[in-house]
Amino acid sequence: MREISGPGSCRSNVELQIVRVIVASLEQATVHVRCLRGPVRRGARFNRLGGSAQAIDLTLTQAVVYGHRVAELDTGLTAFVTLRGEGVQHLESGVLASGSQAVEGASPFA
Repeated sequence: MREISGPGSCRSNVELQIVRVIVASLEQATVHVRCLRGPVRRGARFNRLGGSAQAIDLTLTQAVVYGHRVAELDTGLTAFVTLRGEGVQHLESGVLASGSQAVEGASPFA
């Protein structure tokens, strides 16, 4: 599914499952994720936290797969990503009993 964000710019719907929050500050978090819907590219914006009414506005600034920085994550890949913006404090590590959290948003096309 694709959505138009503005004149001349296209974006695709994306989703990352939170496996574990590694480090979090007020505006930035390093998170171990699994890509549920991609490709997720640097600059992807996340504005929905699955199963929550909490407002977030997070931007993916970096993705690392097997120790190497990558420009995008394909569906099924796991990675360490850096998310920056408002709502970092609402990110939670996945727990088997309660299920896992996911962030949803849009990613710019290449």
